[in-house]
Amino acid sequence: MARSLTVLKTRRDFLACSRARRAGSKGLNLQAREREADETPGDEVRVGFTCSKKVGNAVARNRAKRRLRVVASDVLRTAGQPGWDYVLIGRPGTTASRPFTKLLSDLEYCLEHIHAPAPRKRGAA
Repeated sequence: MARSLTVLKTRRDFLACSRARRAGSKGLNLQAREREADETPGDEVRVGFTCSKKVGNAVARNRAKRRLRVVASDVLRTAGQPGWDYVLIGRPGTTASRPFTKLLSDLEYCLEHIHAPAPRKRGAA
């Protein structure tokens, strides 16, 4: 089922994702969180993109973010969970140059890691 993606724009939303679940791969880092019931209503998937100056100059950062937008559009419409926020972070030297099919599989791998059930701790009842 294809869902619409809404873009995260406020710093508060990015910070909330940074304190939640994380997964990394060669091409990108992913931060994700499930929104609380009292937050933005709806079952939409929200996504944000960021690249630090370590990725390169403005041209390199924009290229990396463009690639992340296309990857998110292809993968999160079907594999993203409703009611979740995702932040895709570009990695220095790899996001802009990694083959597109590998970037797609990197995001799919990160999503599997994020949505896998948390392992139980020993001694927990």
